[in-house]
Amino acid sequence: MRYFNTAGPVRCDEHYCLPPLERLELEEVLMLIDQKKYFVLHAPRQTGKTSCLLALMEYLNNQGKYNSIYINVEVAQAARENVYEAMDAILYELSTKIEDIIGDDFLVKQRMDILRFGPHTILKEALRKYCLHSQKPVVLMIDEIDSLIGDTLISVLRQLRAGYTDRPKTFPQSIILCGVRDVRDYRIHSSQQKEVITGGSAFNIKAESLHLGDFDKREISILYSQHTEETGQEFEDGVIDYVWELTEGQPWLVNALGYVACFEIKQSRDRSKKITKDIIEQAKEKIIIERYTHIDQLADKLREERVKKVIERILMGEEEPEDIPVDDILYVRDLGLIKTHPSLRISNKIYQEVIPRELTFSTQLTITQEAAWYVREDGSLDMDKLMRAFQEFFREHSESWIERFDYKEAGPQLLLQAFLQRIVNSGGRIYREYGLGKRRTDLLVVWPTKDNNVQKIVIELKILRKSLDKVVAEGLKQTKDYMDKCSALEGHLVIFDKRKDISWDEKIFEMEKTVDGKKIKVWGM
Repeated sequence: MRYFNTAGPVRCDEHYCLPPLERLELEEVLMLIDQKKYFVLHAPRQTGKTSCLLALMEYLNNQGKYNSIYINVEVAQAARENVYEAMDAILYELSTKIEDIIGDDFLVKQRMDILRFGPHTILKEALRKYCLHSQKPVVLMIDEIDSLIGDTLISVLRQLRAGYTDRPKTFPQSIILCGVRDVRDYRIHSSQQKEVITGGSAFNIKAESLHLGDFDKREISILYSQHTEETGQEFEDGVIDYVWELTEGQPWLVNALGYVACFEIKQSRDRSKKITKDIIEQAKEKIIIERYTHIDQLADKLREERVKKVIERILMGEEEPEDIPVDDILYVRDLGLIKTHPSLRISNKIYQEVIPRELTFSTQLTITQEAAWYVREDGSLDMDKLMRAFQEFFREHSESWIERFDYKEAGPQLLLQAFLQRIVNSGGRIYREYGLGKRRTDLLVVWPTKDNNVQKIVIELKILRKSLDKVVAEGLKQTKDYMDKCSALEGHLVIFDKRKDISWDEKIFEMEKTVDGKKIKVWGM
C-alpha cells in the first residue's frame, strides 16, 4: 500500500504522488537541453526538486538520445574549502553514478589518473574524458550545488564554465544546476582571493532559471484522492480547503499533514471513518510540537542574521523597510520562509505559527505560569486575571527576558505569545496573523470549556508609535474587526510602550471601551 511521502525523493510505486515531470514544464526543459543550454532549477527544500530531476533523467535515458547522469555534490560539503578533497569526493560520485546509471565503468577506471590533475581541473578533465568516450551527448544534473561553500563552489562553477565552449563533443551538451537559490544570488567568499565572488560572474553561461512551485489546490485534491482510491477512506468536505489554507501548497507540509492524519493518528487508521478538519488540526499540532525534521530545519534557519533582518520586521508588523537589503529578502524567499506577493509575508499559516513558537521555545519551558490559575469553574479562561498577571510579569521581567531573545525588536510581542502559549498548551490553541504593513499582531485564543463549548478570545498587539489616543482608536477598530472575522465575543487590545523615558506607572494601565456594542479591554504595558 502506498502512503504520503515525507522523506527523500518520491517513488510513485511507493508514495501518493503527482507525476514529477508534470511539475517541471517538460517541453521547456527539453527545448533547453536540445539547444545545448546550461540552466538552473531552484526551489526551497523538500519541494520535490530531486524527484523531478530523477524522473527527468529516467525519461531522457529511456528516450535513448542522451546519456543522462544525476549526481548529488553534497558529499563534498564535508571538505569545506579544501578544493582537492571536495573534487575527489565529486569525482567519486560522478564515476560511480555513471557506472550505476549507464552501466559504464570507464570513469571508475580513469579516476586515479584524473586525480593527478590540479584540484581546479579535476572536474573539467573528468567530464572531458567521459564525453569523448560516450556514444551519446551527455546531460548532467548536479543537485545540492549550493551545499558547497567558498573556493570549492567557485572552482566547480568555473570548471563548468571553462568547458562550456567544448560542448557537446568533449563536454556535456546540457548541465542543470539544482539548489535552493538561483546561482545569480550566490555571494561566495573566496579565502584564496580574499574577496566575495558573485555566482553570476563565476557561472555567466546560465541561460535560464526555472523555479519549481508549490502545489495548487487542485493538485492537493489529486494527491489526497489517491489515498481515498487506495483505502476507501474519505476526506470530509472542506478538508482540502483547510489543508490549502494551512500550507498554501508547500509540498512537504501537504504530505506531512496527510501522513500524520491518515497513518499516525490512531483513531483515523479506521478507514471507515472520514478524515475531518479536526484531525488535520491535530496533525498540524503534532508536526509542530514534535518538531519534525522539516520544522527543525526551518528553526535552524531563523538563527541566520540575514533571515533575522527580514523575519523580525514581519513579526513586528512594521511597514516595509527600505533598509533591508534586497538580497536578504530574495534569500529568505528562496528558503521558502516568505512570499513577496501580494506583500511581504510568512509563506503559510503553519510557518506563521511555527516561527514565534520556535523563537520562544526555551522561554515557554521556563515560565512558571500554569493554566489552572486562570480557569473559572465553568472551564473558561479568566482573561482579565491572566492579562493582569502578564502585566505584572512584564513589568518585573521584560528587560531580562527580552534580552535573551535573538529577535529583540519583536521581544514584547514574542514574550506575550510565550506566556500565552504556556497557558494554552494544556488544552487550548493560539492562531496568529501578522505581516509587513499590518502594524499589529492578531492573536486568536481558542479554549474548550465545559459542555463542549468553545471560548474565542481576540488579542490585538500594537507598539506605541504615536499618541496613545490615536493608537487606542486605531487598535480598537482593528480589534473589533478581527472579532467579527473570528466570531469572537471577547476582545483585548495590548499596547506596548517602548519609550525609555516613560515610567512603568504611566505604561501600565487597563481600561474598558465599547465599539459597536462590543466590549474591548485595553491593556498598557
